[in-house]
Amino acid sequence: MDLYFQRYPGVRRYMDETRQLARDRGYVETVFGRRLYLNDIASRNAGLRQGAERAAINAPMQGTAADIIKRAMITLDAWIRDSRIDARLIMQVHDELVFEVRREAADELIAQSRLLMSAAATLNVPLKVDVGIGDNWDKAH
Repeated sequence: MDLYFQRYPGVRRYMDETRQLARDRGYVETVFGRRLYLNDIASRNAGLRQGAERAAINAPMQGTAADIIKRAMITLDAWIRDSRIDARLIMQVHDELVFEVRREAADELIAQSRLLMSAAATLNVPLKVDVGIGDNWDKAH
């Protein structure tokens, strides 16, 4: 762990600052402002407090990822309805969206998915969209 934090001091700084912010406010936020309240962040029970600290560190990143995929889903669903493309969004798995689409409409869905998903949030880094295609979810990977 020490070597990791020596190589990536920004990670340690983020963790320390996030813990302190959570203690000061009692919550953490995603990039979009969704809050996670941490009732145990000041607990005298070390186990409860440490669990809240871990949640404080993790929630802004995982919560922001969840916010982004939900925004992409809403936009893509609207595009599918408006375009009348023969495709359906059938499931979300973490940061992936799974569609059923006719082969002749796949290229259009791929192009639009890349465009709309990469625009789901404006960040300091680009959102990269990878696409797989196959007869089932396993083959699409």
